[in-house]
Amino acid sequence: MLSILLPAPLIGVLTLGLMLCWLLAIGVMLAPGILLKAIFAYPVPVPAARDLCTRYLTGVADLWTAGNAVIVRLLQDLRWQVTIAGAIEPGRSYLLMANHQSWADILVLCDAFQGRIRFPRFFLKRELIWVPIIGVACWALDMPFMKRHSREALARNPELRSDDLRATREFCEKYRRQPITAIMFPEGTRFTEAKRDGKQSPYRHLLRAKSAGMAFTLNAMGEQFAGLIDVSIAYKPAAGAGGIVWSWLCGQQQTLVVQAELRPIPAELMHGDYDTDAEYRGRFQAWLNGLWARKDAHLGLLKAQALDGIGGSTPAASRH
Repeated sequence: MLSILLPAPLIGVLTLGLMLCWLLAIGVMLAPGILLKAIFAYPVPVPAARDLCTRYLTGVADLWTAGNAVIVRLLQDLRWQVTIAGAIEPGRSYLLMANHQSWADILVLCDAFQGRIRFPRFFLKRELIWVPIIGVACWALDMPFMKRHSREALARNPELRSDDLRATREFCEKYRRQPITAIMFPEGTRFTEAKRDGKQSPYRHLLRAKSAGMAFTLNAMGEQFAGLIDVSIAYKPAAGAGGIVWSWLCGQQQTLVVQAELRPIPAELMHGDYDTDAEYRGRFQAWLNGLWARKDAHLGLLKAQALDGIGGSTPAASRH
């Protein structure tokens, strides 16, 4: 825990540098699986070989998560407050829903749930496919890339709205018969107070939740999911250009709070036509908005807990 001896900016540089070096090493390990998967996925489709490549790639991705966890614990004095209510079984599928404030959320979720769930698949911005190593690795791990169209483009061509839903359907089809944890950020983008005010969100700590993608996922895979893991992440306030990400790298988020609850998914919401059935769409939105309102009310308490550094981990999360 060098954070006791070194200034925070230096801890941030060291953490970032070691993570990048580890990412390069992981890229080398991923390369054979990515190449073989590309061959078996397109020129000569062989589903069994493709699935074997995916298992290899997933194992390397789990190693990436474990390595990142070691790096931050070597450099930082972590006192994360992680609580998980409910019995999560690693061999089953789950839909995980979380609020979204920073790119650090992805690393935090991977760390907090390491060994508790299958390596998670995120719904990502399409632009990320061009990021070195990360983009091709996410493609090989069958993560869905979502397009973002401007309001002007949607006005000219309303059919563009179906792009993300098509990607969701393709993703669900790939994992219909395999254990998986699908992670969704219903806000669709990172929360800021400016976005909240600009979008006229009724919540204090959240943007409005978008429900279409989640509805399509539940329609395609709902009966496969053992439940909904409802996660709330709370950081201490972070000032400066780096924001939450930089403060996290510098070890200044050592008391961040991750609170999760395993919830049942209502059976009546697993089947319905979100596009054409207004009654079903209304019920689904009411259910999600109810969860979102409770999350918003609770986030204020969690943020104060992160700021004060009070509480502590439950036995289930004692490794933090």
